[in-house]
Amino acid sequence: MIRTIFSSFLLIIFSIQISAQQPTQTIRGTVTDNASSVAIPYASIRIQNTGIGSISDSVGNFTLNNVKVGRYNIEVTTVGYEPVVLKEIQVTSGKEVFLNIQMKEQVTSLSEITVKPNVNKEQPINTMATVSAKMLSVEEAQRYAGGFDDLARLVSAFAGVSSNVGNNAIVVRGNNPQSLQWKMEGIEISNPNHFADMSVFGGGGLTALSAQLLANSDFMSGAMPAEYGNALSGVFDIYMRNGNNQKYEHTFQIGLIGIDAASEGPFKKGGKSSYLFNYRYSTLALITPIMPDNAQGTKYQDLSFKLNFPTKKAGVFSLWGIGLSDFSDVEAINNINEWKYDDDRENMTAKQYMGATGLSHKIFLNNRQYLKSTLATTVNGIKTYEEKLDSSFVSFPQKEMNNKYYNVVLSSYINTKFSAKHTNRIGFVYTQMFYDLLLKKANQNGASLQPIVDSNGNSALISAYTSSIINPTNRIVINAGINTEFFTLNNHYSIEPRVGIKYQLASKQSLSFAYGLHSRLERLNYYFIKNNQNELINNDLNFTKAHHFVIGYDLSTSEFTHLKIETYYQHLYSVPVIPDSSFSMINQLNDWYFNDKLENSGKGRNYGVDITFEKYLSQGYYYMATASLFNSQYVGGDNVWRSTKYNRNFAFNFLIGKEWQIGKRKQNVLGLNARANYQGGDHYSPINTALSIQKQYPIFDETQTYSKQISPAFSSHFTATYKINKKKLAHEFSLKIINLNQYADFLGFKYDYQNKTIVEDREVLFFPNLSYKIEF
Repeated sequence: MIRTIFSSFLLIIFSIQISAQQPTQTIRGTVTDNASSVAIPYASIRIQNTGIGSISDSVGNFTLNNVKVGRYNIEVTTVGYEPVVLKEIQVTSGKEVFLNIQMKEQVTSLSEITVKPNVNKEQPINTMATVSAKMLSVEEAQRYAGGFDDLARLVSAFAGVSSNVGNNAIVVRGNNPQSLQWKMEGIEISNPNHFADMSVFGGGGLTALSAQLLANSDFMSGAMPAEYGNALSGVFDIYMRNGNNQKYEHTFQIGLIGIDAASEGPFKKGGKSSYLFNYRYSTLALITPIMPDNAQGTKYQDLSFKLNFPTKKAGVFSLWGIGLSDFSDVEAINNINEWKYDDDRENMTAKQYMGATGLSHKIFLNNRQYLKSTLATTVNGIKTYEEKLDSSFVSFPQKEMNNKYYNVVLSSYINTKFSAKHTNRIGFVYTQMFYDLLLKKANQNGASLQPIVDSNGNSALISAYTSSIINPTNRIVINAGINTEFFTLNNHYSIEPRVGIKYQLASKQSLSFAYGLHSRLERLNYYFIKNNQNELINNDLNFTKAHHFVIGYDLSTSEFTHLKIETYYQHLYSVPVIPDSSFSMINQLNDWYFNDKLENSGKGRNYGVDITFEKYLSQGYYYMATASLFNSQYVGGDNVWRSTKYNRNFAFNFLIGKEWQIGKRKQNVLGLNARANYQGGDHYSPINTALSIQKQYPIFDETQTYSKQISPAFSSHFTATYKINKKKLAHEFSLKIINLNQYADFLGFKYDYQNKTIVEDREVLFFPNLSYKIEF
């Protein structure tokens, strides 16, 4: 199968006629102060090793015309600011390149300290993040093997992160995937994965975050700045780019997993407003033969957009949104002799949707202060129904779920740059949460469905914060702040200090330290579980909380290579557990129908070291090696320390890629990229075999909870792309394979009716996406 796909890919590539004329493109952008966002006029922008350059105008805009396709280093300088070099910016013929360049004002004069250009890709977009933060490049998500044009899958290659092949559940430093927060345009959104939370809480298939629409974003894996509330393990901080406001540009892609269409441009010629949208649809029909048996009825779609409206005096307004819709239908096998597992005799339908839309406004109050506000609504819902057939093909209901969540969010902050040494941000987030929850499960005799949760109403989560970045000298950066949260359902609150310090030892190395107290609410349905007397038993649940401590060391070993080492310790407390039990929410996997009483007496600890050595793309190639060594433990209601389910102990990644400029005028690009991942397996509880065979379903030995570990997993991914640049047009053929070696993910255990035994439940998810994309 792989050989056939690869041969077809090569055949298509070499059947294309290559243009003899080397096309050119325009690079445009803005230059702004990274602390105040104020435009920097008269900055010098120069493409290194060429004669092409420009000067930013009075509002920070610049244009570089007639740039031949290829990759370039762009240097930006101006008096009073640290120089910036943007490395290996890719210029193609299909779309203009737009760069948002942020510059840092110098604290001391040039005579006091030698300032070299800032070329460190490791620096996050949010300048208030001291450690454990990395900028996510959209271009890298499209290029890296295993990225699959998906920022969430790109993250799994970073140090401190582990993930399964079959889903986007992101395990950050041993934490449960559901403790990660997703944000878009500064607003917390629901998990944006297709089929989110179906197999793993916090997981899903591919995200609705199309690389066609996103801007570079941040991923934070610990000790986050004070503006981030309701996040326990990390934050995925995502932003959309603005559409091109000077020309119309379009993208269309078709592949084995579906279609993808995007368009952007000005609302009218000569205006400053712009639109941008992206739509994707997939049925997986073309790759059904190599997909798991229960994927045949799977289809999904998503839509994202951003409308940008700058005004002369009233600031900038932007209307943005994202939405997805999923459907899955699994039917029982109609031959009783072929029933081997419970899945074979079950009918299941699942519908899921998620959306968020917001109106954002940013206005400069003066040349050092701006106000940004967003009014947004978010929604997500899931409706499932499961039934089981008996030997006479009579169906009996098993589970039913119909959950709807609607949030109205108001977020606002004032950012003030007092001086080159001090910038402050103070703001609040008010989230009004509306919910309509219904969860039913069959009783012991299977005669009917009994409600576990049946509730509707609303509550509010209120957060306020202040955060400052202080630069006493060019060598020292201090980030300090505090976040407060209040949950109106049960009047619980949390006060969370945050601080980070970074010291530049020399021009090429730095030390950093950060501390933060973080907290997160549980899923709302857990607060409304009722007992047999119809009483709420968990409505007084408190926040789960964690102290984060991080020490980091950064070393630029050369202009293009970088070493980063971070060691960390996290102490979790106030974790919901079942009294006198080994159960803890730290290990909660995917049980929507959990109905036990909880108390906030559990604890946990994660500690380890993350190492990254990266060679940035230069001379046509790059590589990155990451290593994470960690331990993740918890205490349940029985006060015994154990490994958590996600205590994988180690995760190693190696990525490598090479680009070749080919064609008569070197205008086309052939890229080959590979990634290998080796990580420890999940922990699990041993099976009570005799009792499980008697009951005909897995029963675990709870006296040895999570004492066993699955064997280490090795997975590999491959990406090949060929881009043909013609005048005002670009074609791209790509072959992107996830799980090249077809590793089978461990999902748990199940009863084998034919062999009357308990077996491992494993699934091979093999994604080969052969696609064609045109940009014009």
